Amino acid sequence: MSDAGTSSPRNLKAIGIGAAAVALVVVGLGIGSRVHADRQLETVAAENALPSVNVIRAKRSSEGAGLVLPGNIQALNSAALFARTNGYVRRWLVDIGDRVSAGQTMAIIDAPEVEQQLARAQADYQTALANQSLARTTAVRWDTMLAKDAVSKQEADEKRGDLAAKTAIASAQSANVRQLRALHGFTRITAPFAGIVTSRSAQIGGLIVAGNAAAQPLFTVSDVRRLRIYVRVPQGYSSQVQTGMHAKLTVPEYVGRTFDAVLTRSSGAVDPGSGSVLVELQVDNADRALKPGAYAQVTFPLAGANMLTLPASALIVNEAGTAVATVDANSRIRLKPIKIARDEGSVVAIGAGLTGDERIVDTPPDAVANGDRVRVEPTRATQAAKG
Repeated sequence: MSDAGTSSPRNLKAIGIGAAAVALVVVGLGIGSRVHADRQLETVAAENALPSVNVIRAKRSSEGAGLVLPGNIQALNSAALFARTNGYVRRWLVDIGDRVSAGQTMAIIDAPEVEQQLARAQADYQTALANQSLARTTAVRWDTMLAKDAVSKQEADEKRGDLAAKTAIASAQSANVRQLRALHGFTRITAPFAGIVTSRSAQIGGLIVAGNAAAQPLFTVSDVRRLRIYVRVPQGYSSQVQTGMHAKLTVPEYVGRTFDAVLTRSSGAVDPGSGSVLVELQVDNADRALKPGAYAQVTFPLAGANMLTLPASALIVNEAGTAVATVDANSRIRLKPIKIARDEGSVVAIGAGLTGDERIVDTPPDAVANGDRVRVEPTRATQAAKG
C-alpha cells in the first residue's frame, strides 16, 4: 500500500511537468506563428506601398532600313519684295500661284511726291548747266584779256574759280537727278528671277511706306524648279554622311513615291543644343510636285542605321534634358540621359544613351528619382505563361 501511495504522487508530478512543457511548446509555437505572420504582413504591406510600374524594352528598327530623318523643304531661291519708295499701289499684275519671269513687272506704285521732286531736281540741274555755261564763257573771255594785259591775273583766277564752282554745282544736281530717277524706277515692282508667286499682300490703293520694318512684303517669289532640303544628322552618323551621296525623300501627300535627293553641303559643325550636324540636299522639281516649306522624310543608306526606338510616353523631359527611368536588378530606379535622333510623334528614335538591354519604365511617375524602389508589374505575356 505504501509503494502504491508513493508512486501515485510521483506520476502526478511527472504528468504535470509534461503538461506544462506541452503548454510551453504550444505557446511558443503560437507566438512564433504570430511573429511570422506579422513579418509576412509587414513584408506584404511594404511591397504594396511601393509604386508599381510597367517596364518595356527599346525596340530596334529593322536592319537595312537606313537612317530616316525629318527634313524641311525650301526653295532654291526665295525673295520677299518690299517697296523702296513711298506711295500708293495703283495696280498689281500677278497673284499667288502665277509664274513670273526675271524682270517682269508685278505691281505699279503711284509716287507723286517723288515725281515732283524729280521735276524740281531736273529744273535745278538745267539752271546749274546754264550757270556753268555762262561761267565758262566768262572765264574764256577773261583769259583772252589777260593775255593782252587788259585785266589783272587775280581777276582772271576769280573767273576760273567761279567756273569750277559752277561745274561742281552742276555735277551735284546731275547726281540728284539720277538718284530721283532711280527712286522713281522703284515704283515698278519687278521679279528678281523666274519663279512662282507664293504670297501677295499688295492691295489697290494701299499706302506704301518704304523702310518700315513692320511692313509685310508686297510679294514673295520662289524658284521651285530645284529645291533644298535641310536635315539634322545625329553626331554618331555624321561621319558616314558625305557630299555627293544620294538619299530617298518622301512626303506625306505622295504615298509610295520617292524622290532622289543629292547631298550638296554640310555645315561641318555639331550643334551643341541638338547634338546634330546640319546638312543640305537638293532635289529636282521639274514637275512642281514638291512644295517649299513642306515636311519630308529623308532616308540615308547608312550601314548600322537600325536605331533603338521608344514610345514617347517613356520619356522624362525636364530642365536637365531628356532621360528615361530604368529598373536595375534590385528593383531600383536609375535615370539615364538620352539623345533623341528623331521624333515621329508617338515614337522617338534614340541617338545615344541606351544599349537596348535596359528595363525602361513606361509612363514614369512625375516624382521618380534615382534610387527609388519600385514594384515591377508582370507583363501580359508573363501572366499568360503562368496561367
